[in-house]
Amino acid sequence: MSTLTQAAEAVPDSTDMHISWKEKIGYGCGDAASHIVFDNVMLYMMFFYTDIVGLPAAFVGTMFLLARILDAIADPIMGHLADRTRTRWGQFRPFILIGAIPFALSCIIVYTVPPLDLTGKMIFAAVTYTLLMMMYTFVNIPYCALGGVVTSDDQERMSLQSYRFVLATAGGMLSTVVMVPLANWIGDGDKAAGYQSSIAIFAVLACLMLLICFRSTKERIQTARSNK
Repeated sequence: MSTLTQAAEAVPDSTDMHISWKEKIGYGCGDAASHIVFDNVMLYMMFFYTDIVGLPAAFVGTMFLLARILDAIADPIMGHLADRTRTRWGQFRPFILIGAIPFALSCIIVYTVPPLDLTGKMIFAAVTYTLLMMMYTFVNIPYCALGGVVTSDDQERMSLQSYRFVLATAGGMLSTVVMVPLANWIGDGDKAAGYQSSIAIFAVLACLMLLICFRSTKERIQTARSNK
C-alpha cells in the first residue's frame, strides 16, 4: 500500500481537523523550499556545467538522464521507508527536519568548481549531482505525503494544497529571476564564485523554510504500517 493511499484511508483521531492559515503557510514553505533551489538547478545547471565548469554537453546530458533513472528507482524506496517510519515527531516530518541541512549543502556543493582536470571534474559533477537528486527525494517524497496526514477534511486538504502550489510557484520564480543578476553582482566577473554564492543564499533560505514547515505542521492522522 502506498504512502498516499494509506493517508487517504486512515481514520483520524479526535483532534480537530481545522487548519490555521499559519499552518497552511508553514506547509507551503516546504514546497517553496524545494522549488527555490530545484527550479534554479533545472534552469541553470546545464549552463553552469558547460560554460563555467567546461564539461562536454554530451556528458552532462547523459549524466542528467542517468540521474533521472536512478531517481525513478529511489522514489519508491524512499516511499517504502517513510511508510514504515514511526517517531515522536510523526511519520513524515522527521525526514524534512533531518534532510533540511544536507539538502541545502548538496545544492551548494553541486555549484562548486573543483581544482581538478577534466576527468576529475566529470566525476565530481556526477557524484554531487546524484547526491543532490537523492537529497531532493529524501525531503520531497515524505513532504508530498505529509499533506495527507495533516487533516482528513477534504476542504481543508484542498486549501492546504492551494497554499502549497502558490508558495511553490512564488519560490521557483523568485530564484530563477534573481539568480543571474545576483550572481553577476556578487561575482563581479567571476561567474563560478557568483553562481555558488547566489545558490548558497537560496540554499540557506530553503533550509529555513523546511525547518518552518517541520515546526508549524502537525500529523493528525495515524496511518497503518505497510505490508512487506
